Amino acid sequence: MNDEQQAANKYLKTKNDIKNIIQKSIDLKRQLLEDEYYTKKIHIASNIVTNTFKSGRKVFFCGNGGSAADAQHLSTELSGRFYLDRAPLFAEALHVNTSFLTAVANDFGYEEIYARMVQAKGSEGDVLVGISTSGNSPNIIRALQQAKEQKLITIGMTGETGGKMAEYCDVLLNVPSTDTPRIQECHILIGHIICELVERELFNE
Repeated sequence: MNDEQQAANKYLKTKNDIKNIIQKSIDLKRQLLEDEYYTKKIHIASNIVTNTFKSGRKVFFCGNGGSAADAQHLSTELSGRFYLDRAPLFAEALHVNTSFLTAVANDFGYEEIYARMVQAKGSEGDVLVGISTSGNSPNIIRALQQAKEQKLITIGMTGETGGKMAEYCDVLLNVPSTDTPRIQECHILIGHIICELVERELFNE
């Protein structure tokens, strides 16, 4: 077999892998599409965020790793713009101050990094969105606990079971999967839906 044939065979295998991965993502999104209860939960979450901004309150996001990137991504869609050129909304990812993050991790432990920021910035009526594919990230759980103590509204974005986060979330957007990359893809989809609905409601489009 020559190099050209080897390359062609490798492509055929890779093409099938690529299509299988895309299909898994489509199948999971189809589950969300066909689940009336889930679409209602997204509606409820978007209404909470909308009313929070209408009241002059703030929305915070927190996560680890890829979920931290999602937290920063979604907060930017709200504080910057999504579709519309409009006034900014107060949305913030809690990990962006690295000096604070490393100081608290060093002095109090990594589990406290978000809880301490919630304690400093959060007020009654604000929203905390905690993102964790497992639902068991200790620092996200601590942040949600702190948020509940301060009477923030809590929204969780997790995988199938909701994990230990579930009991601390007023709204739980638990994607019905245990596959981390597919869950994260749905988190961004759900987050984008919420951002679009919030922007449309607040700015009359």
